[in-house]
Order: sequence, then C-alpha cells, then structure tokens
Amino acid sequence: MNDKILATLEFNKIKGQLTPYLASAAGQREVQSLTPATDLTTINHWLAETEDGADVLRLEGGIPLPSLADVTPQLKRLKVQASLNGTELAQIGQVLRASMAVQNFFDQLAEKKVQLRTITNSVGRLVTIPNITKRLLVAIDPDGRVTDEASSKLHGLRQLITQTEGEIRQALERYTRGKAAKHLSEPIITIRDDRYVIPVIAKYRNQFGGIVHDQSASGQTLYIEPASAMELNNRLRSAQIEERQEVRRVLAELSKLITPYRQEIGDNEKILGHLDFINAKAKLAAATKASLPIVNDQGEVYLRQARHPLIDPQQVVANDIILGKDYQAIVITGPNTGGKTITLKTLGTIQLMAQAGLFITANENSKVAVFDNIFADIGDEQSLEQNLSTFSGHMENVKQILESMTTKSLVLLDELGAGTDPKEGAALAMAILDQIGTIGAEVVVTTHYPELKVYGYDREQTINASMEFDQETLKPTYRLLLGIPGQSNGIAIARRLGLDRAVIQMAESLVEDDSQELNAMIGDLVEQRKEVREKNEALTKTLADSEAKNAELTQKLDRFNEQRDKLYEDARKKANHEVSQAKRKADQIIHHLRQLEMQQGRSVKEHELIDAQGALNALHQNPRLKHNSVLQRAKAKHDLHVGDAVLVKSYGQQGELMSKRGHHKWEVQLGILKLEIDEADLEKISKKQLQKQKDKAPKRMRVRTVQTRKTGARLDLRGHRYEQAQSELSDFIDHALLNNLPSVTIIHGKGTGALRKMTQEYLRSNRRVKSFSYASPSNGGDGATIVYFE
Repeated sequence: MNDKILATLEFNKIKGQLTPYLASAAGQREVQSLTPATDLTTINHWLAETEDGADVLRLEGGIPLPSLADVTPQLKRLKVQASLNGTELAQIGQVLRASMAVQNFFDQLAEKKVQLRTITNSVGRLVTIPNITKRLLVAIDPDGRVTDEASSKLHGLRQLITQTEGEIRQALERYTRGKAAKHLSEPIITIRDDRYVIPVIAKYRNQFGGIVHDQSASGQTLYIEPASAMELNNRLRSAQIEERQEVRRVLAELSKLITPYRQEIGDNEKILGHLDFINAKAKLAAATKASLPIVNDQGEVYLRQARHPLIDPQQVVANDIILGKDYQAIVITGPNTGGKTITLKTLGTIQLMAQAGLFITANENSKVAVFDNIFADIGDEQSLEQNLSTFSGHMENVKQILESMTTKSLVLLDELGAGTDPKEGAALAMAILDQIGTIGAEVVVTTHYPELKVYGYDREQTINASMEFDQETLKPTYRLLLGIPGQSNGIAIARRLGLDRAVIQMAESLVEDDSQELNAMIGDLVEQRKEVREKNEALTKTLADSEAKNAELTQKLDRFNEQRDKLYEDARKKANHEVSQAKRKADQIIHHLRQLEMQQGRSVKEHELIDAQGALNALHQNPRLKHNSVLQRAKAKHDLHVGDAVLVKSYGQQGELMSKRGHHKWEVQLGILKLEIDEADLEKISKKQLQKQKDKAPKRMRVRTVQTRKTGARLDLRGHRYEQAQSELSDFIDHALLNNLPSVTIIHGKGTGALRKMTQEYLRSNRRVKSFSYASPSNGGDGATIVYFE
C-alpha cells in the first residue's frame, strides 16, 4: 500500500486503537510495523489469528500475558559476555516465566477440546527452560533485587548484616536514651558515610570521643561515631562489601547461565509479542463490535451496515456499500455536508483494516476484496510551497493515480473536477472515469456536477448514488442511497430559510424545466426509497419478533411433549393396573362358574369361558392411548388456570393458583403462605376438596407437610450479594415454616450492617414470625439473629 493512502485514511489512528490493549514492547513494535497486505493467503492467515484470539477472549477472557519489557538490548550485551544487572535479569526472567505460563494455558485449552485455527503454531514454537527459569525467579525479585536465596553465602552475609545492625543500634541507644541524650541535638541514630552515627551538639564533642563523619550546615551539630560502635561499624562495613561482591558474583553467574539461550529468549519475546498483538486485535474487535469479514480476490465488496471506526459509535450512521459485482464504479452526487466524503473514507478504511488482519466495523458476513493498492484524492490539495492551486493539486494526484493503478486497484476520488469551470470540470471528470474504466480498476467518486448523473445512468458497470436528505427538514440523514442520483436542494433550502419570494421565483425561472423535472423525479425516488427502507426495517423487526416467538413456542411444545409422554405413561400404568384388577375378578367369576357347573350340573360351554377370558385379557392397554378416560382425567388435572384449586405434590398441601410466573411457574396460596411452584409439581383438584381442607383447618392453621428437602436450623448469608441474600432468606423461612421448625438462626455477620438490616426488616414483615433477637455472644452476638415462629 502507498504511504499516501495510509496517511489520508488515518491508518495510524486505527493502529493507535490497539495500543491500550497491548502489554508488551514486542507487541508495540508489531503494531507500529503493521501495514495492509495484498496477498489473499496472508490476509486470511492474519484474520484466522484474530478469530482465534476472539475465541480465546470469549471462552477464557484472553491470553494471560504480563507486562513485558524490551529485552533486545540485554540480549545484545549477553552476546559480548557482559553481566546484566538485577533489573535486566528480572525482565528476562519475566519473558521465560510468561513463556511457560502461556504454554500451560494452551495445554489446558487443548485438554478442554477447544479447537483453534493457527495460533497454536506460534505457541508451539515457544522454548521453555524450566530449570533456568526457576533459578532466575528464585534469585531475582520482579523489581530486580537479588534475593537472600540466590546463594547460601549471600544469605549468611545478610543475616550477619542484620545482626550487626541490631548490635550497633543497641550500643548507640545507650546515648539516645541515657543521660548523654541531653548532649544530642536529637535523640536519634542516623547514617553518614555508610556508618551509624549520632547527632551531637558541637560543644559536647569531647564527651563522646570517636570519629566525626559530618556536621550540620550551621556547624552546631556534629555526626559522631562513638568509639564503642567503631568495631561494630567496621564489621558491618566489611560484611556489606562482601555482600556487594557476592551480589556481583551471582549476577555474573546468572548472566553466564542464560547466555547460551540468547536466541531462544529473543524468539520467545517475539512470539509473546505476536500473541499480545493477536490479543489486542481480539479485544479491539470486541470493544468496537467488529466482525470477521469474508475475503475474496474477485474484487467484490459488500459491506453490511458499515461504520467508520473513528467516529463515535453513538453518532455514526451505518450504510450498506456494494461494489465490484454488478458494477465497478459508483458516482455519488448531491450537495455538501451530506456525508459523501465520510462514505469514501469508510470504504477505504474498512478495506485497509481487513487487509491488515483486523476485524471490520460492519455487520457479520460482510465481504471485502483484496486490492493491490488503494488510491485516493480526498481533501484540499492546495500547496503554497509548490504554488499549486486546488484544481492543480487534484489533477497532479489524479495523474499519479492513473499512472499507478491496475485492474486490482481501488480508486477513491472526492469532488472530481472541482475548482474549475463547471462544464470543463464535468467533461474532465467523465474522461477520467472512462480512463479508469478502461484500465478496469474499481472507483467511487463524489461530485456536484449534474452531468455525471447522466453519465452514471448511461455507462455500463456504473451506478448512481446519493446521500439521503429529509424532504421536510432538508437536513442530511447521512444514509447512502445506491441507484438514486443526488437531488439539488439549493432553491428549496433558500425558500425554507425565508428568502424573498420574488428572488425564489426568478431563480426557478432561470433553471431549465428538465432540471426541475429531474429534481422532482429524484425527490419522488428518495421518498419511495425511504418508505421501502422503513417498511423493510419494520419487517425485519417483525421477523425477529416472530423468530423469538417461534423459539418460545418450540420450547413450550417440547415441554408439552415431555409432559404428554409422562401423562401417557402414568395413564397407561394406571389403566393397566385397573384392567389387571378387572382380569383377576373375571378369573374369579369364571372359576366360580365352573364350580357351579360341577356342583349343579349347569351347562356352560368351555369355548365361551375361554372367549370371555380372552376378551377380558385384551383390555390390557397399549402404550399409545387415545381415548382412554383415565388418560383424559390425568390430562385434565394439568390444565391449569388462575383460581384453580391444586395439590402441591412435593408438599402434600392443597392451595389456590394466584397468578402465573414465567412460562412454567405459578404463584400458589398455601394457607397464609404464597410460594412460587413449578407447574410440573401441581395437580388440579376440585374446589370442594380445597374447601373441605379449609373447613377442617383451625383459624390459625399450622401447615403439616412431608419434608421435601433437609431444612437446617441455620442459614449463613455472609459473603452473599444483597438481592441473592434476600431471595435465600425468603426461601429458607418458607421451608422452615413448612417443616414446622420452632426456631432458626440467621447468620448475617456484622460488616456494614446491610444484611442484618435487610434480615430484620423481612422478619418484621412476616406474620408467622413470633419474635427474634440477637444470638448469645458465644454464638455470634449481633452477627446472628435467632427467629421464633408462632
């Protein structure tokens, strides 16, 4: 791609959008060097990497990468056998640790059967050096400090230093806390020249002896190392020197240890930077709601609801842009401020993004082409230094474009032919478009010239387009209208602004009738297009609603089929049981008949007895019952409506349906309790049965039920969110009442008091709660509440 198009379309700003999502210096370098490719295979590979990154982001929150510094200078120093300092070694250790962590992360993805396209090839090239990595991480802190565990000698020296410093402080505290403290300017212990000293008032110097290491600016305070601390300071100084020498030895040893792996470490840094770059592309795509484009090398572009990526998403207007299949040239006409230039930039910028391996700001299944170059003449090209007029500057650009473009190029021309006589400008614009068409490049051009409207209508593979204006307000809507030329609204705008009527009439008389008729025709086309678009949007919304309702009905049908099959099975079992009982009774009757025949000589033919028994046996039900009364009664039990009396099977209690909650749940009144119950747990009963239960129940009914779940006497709400805790408390109290528990304990903790306040407000509102109080101090105090039921 030529540098001019990258600057014109602000590709650096697109790359800048990736920066906040990068964690490594290598990733930053890769973004800085990013330019669009012109090879289909390369582009598809880059997009596949971005798609992998998007999948990892969706499934795992992204690739886990820490902040990684640039280790290239360190590796160059290792090449000349130099020793690295602690910070440099820590940065290399971070690269090695990140390499192991990333490899483990992708191994876990493989265990989860996550299928990726290309990114695993990069991960497979990472080289891990576990022993050296562990040695570095143990010996060097992330901030570059050499740890005590770097060597046993260093550990011992630092222990000696700590011990000696303690002894020195203990020796000097006799001066800061004893009688000698009054001779100090301050009762403190400080350090001068790496030796511990005390600040002595100058006139008492002789009472301390020792060595003077420094004095205050006024000369009134001397920093003296007393004689009693000199030997200890000497020992400390010696240990500190040995410690520094040992630190240098450790750093040299570690540097020598990693020197043979310079190439592997450098390669790992580049691979991690590339993964960081992929991660950033995926995160940018998620943030901008960008989608994966379909790439082709046939020159076809179909951007569905394309949006310029640098315009505020709340303000940008999306447009469909189609080019390359049915036509190779688009001529966008119409007045200024309508959005023509932004449309050109949107097409060009999205093409650059796709060819750079980025997801595009357009709807899914959008198509982009692979162009060998994109050329643009957009904006004011006037140059004072070169003494070029605006027209001359544009023509110089167009000249270079015509000389450089190929059949695989995309050309974007803004206000072609502007800046000169309108008739000459229009003629020149048409000639330029003919030349571009002859070469075979694809072109989108914007212009004011009405002559180009006719050109767009007459030329093959060329289509007119315009930016929509609201016919009532005459303000732009920034929507692209393909197939409709731009309308001249100058006189209409002047009339709306209140220009003198005589002036308006004079202007209209000077405009040719053909032009007025053309404007009227275009206005009518715009209105029809707007009406079609609005109807299409309404139909799209209706279709979406229908699909949602269809999905809901499908779900209900599946549930109905499940319930129906269960009812069939239950009815079949019940019917078979009844038939089995009838069969046994029939066998008894037949046996009795035989006994009668034997005893009394009554004549009952054997075949009649066998036929009767066979007919009774045939009453055994088929699994697919259609008109069985038992099945019909079973189905009737599950035809639920508000006000029906029902049996809650899991509780063994009878209640009344109050309202439907969601698709398959009902609010049921059980005595004074209202519970949300799944309809699969409900069975319709007659209201007489419910009334009998009410008549038998005392005025203050205690619910007796079969326990359906183990309800503990404690509920722990600590660590729960407010809404979750409120729901769990309500559910717990309901089940405690149904299980006839006399009291329960609610553990809400102390904390901010929000859970405690919510708990007590709920208990006050529940009529079945007799009283409540805080637990004893040994059982949680005011962090728990004991609840007693009536």
